[in-house]
Amino acid sequence: MDGRDMPGQFDAVVVGGGPAGSTCARLCAEQGLSVCLIEEHASAGIPVQCAGLLSLAAFDECSVSRSCVLSTVSGARIVSSLGPALAFDAGAPRAHVVDRAALDREMLERAALAGAVVRMKTAFFRREGRSILTRGVNGKEEISFRLLVGADGAASRVARETGMPSPAHVLAGLQADIVHRMDGGRVEVHPDASQDFFGWAIPLGPGRARVGLAGLQDVRPRFSRFLGQFSQDGPRASVHLVSGAIPLGPRARTYGDRTLLVGDAAGMAKPTSGGGVYTGVRAARHAARVIGDAVARGRYDDETLSCYEKAWREDFGRELALGLRLFEIRRKMGPRELAEAIRALDDPAIIRDIVSLGDMDRPGKLVRCLVTRPQLFPLLGTVLRSLVIKKFQKE
Repeated sequence: MDGRDMPGQFDAVVVGGGPAGSTCARLCAEQGLSVCLIEEHASAGIPVQCAGLLSLAAFDECSVSRSCVLSTVSGARIVSSLGPALAFDAGAPRAHVVDRAALDREMLERAALAGAVVRMKTAFFRREGRSILTRGVNGKEEISFRLLVGADGAASRVARETGMPSPAHVLAGLQADIVHRMDGGRVEVHPDASQDFFGWAIPLGPGRARVGLAGLQDVRPRFSRFLGQFSQDGPRASVHLVSGAIPLGPRARTYGDRTLLVGDAAGMAKPTSGGGVYTGVRAARHAARVIGDAVARGRYDDETLSCYEKAWREDFGRELALGLRLFEIRRKMGPRELAEAIRALDDPAIIRDIVSLGDMDRPGKLVRCLVTRPQLFPLLGTVLRSLVIKKFQKE
C-alpha cells in the first residue's frame, strides 16, 4: 500500500485490552488521536493469568480506584525446603493484592471514556499492510491504522506477524486460589518449588490464598507437589485454576514497520518476579508519547519509532537486564545453595537493607548494596564456585 491515508483509518489500533493496552489507548485518546482497541475476550481481565501482587508504585501507575484491592501486604517470608526461612516486614504497606479482572475492567473503561473505540470479543488474526483483519462478534472486519500497538501478551500474534524476534525465555505458570489461612500481611516465596523460578503463596483475604509456580519445564508435576504442601491438615479446595506464560528477556527489537510492542508482547516481564504490570504500563506511556509525536509530524518510519525503544530502555531496561542475569544465576543454584543464601541473608543489618532499599520493580539498588556487604562475601564466593563447577560439569 502507498503512504496515503485510507477512509476510516485510525491513528492507532491497539491489540489487547490488558493494563498496557488500555493505558496506551487511553493516553493516545487523551491527546485527541483516533484510537481503536480490540480485545479477544468478552470481558476484561478474564481469564485471570496474573498473581495480582502489585507494588504501590505499579498500582499508582494504573491510575485506578482502590475498589479492586483485596488485601495489602507489608512483608514477605522466603522458605527453603531444607529448613531455613527468612522473614521481614517493612511495618508499612508495600504492595496490594488486587482483583485483576476488576483492575483491567476499570482501566479499559477509562480508555473508552477518554474516547477510544473498544471492540470486545474481537480477535486479531492477520495483518495486511496498514490494516488488520479481525474476527469477532461483528464477523470479519478490516481495520486500518497509521500505527499498530501489540499489547497481546506473551504469545503476541502482532509480534509474529511483524517478524519481531522472540523473548529470551518463556516460562509456563500455574496457579490456584485455595481455601487456606496464612499471615495476611506477608507473601510467601518458595524458591525450591521450581528449579527455574520459584513458587508463591499470596494472601487474598480471610481464609483464602493464591498459590502458584512457574518454570521452564515439568511445571504441572512441580505444581502438584507444591500444592500438596498446603494440604497437610486436609484437602485444599481449589476455587480457581489458571495457566499462563511469562516472557523473560525483552525482544531484541520492539518497534518497526509502523508497529510498537508493549508489555508482555515485548517480553517486558520482570525476571526477578515475573510481574509485568509496572513495566507494561510504563512502556505504554512511552509508546503513547511517541505515537502522538509521530501523528503530529506525519512520520511513521522506523527512525521516528525508535524513540520508543530508546525511552523504555532508559527507563527500566537496565533493571530488566540485571534481572535476567540474576535469573540465569538462580537457575544454577540447587536447594543447598539456596538454603545457604537464606541463612546468609538472615542477618539484622541485611534485613534492614532489604526493608529500606527493597523495590519489587527496581531491585538494582538493593542488589548493588548487598554485593558490598562483607558478611555476604562468603555467600558470593560459594555461589561463584558452584556456578564454575556446574559449568565444567556440563562441558
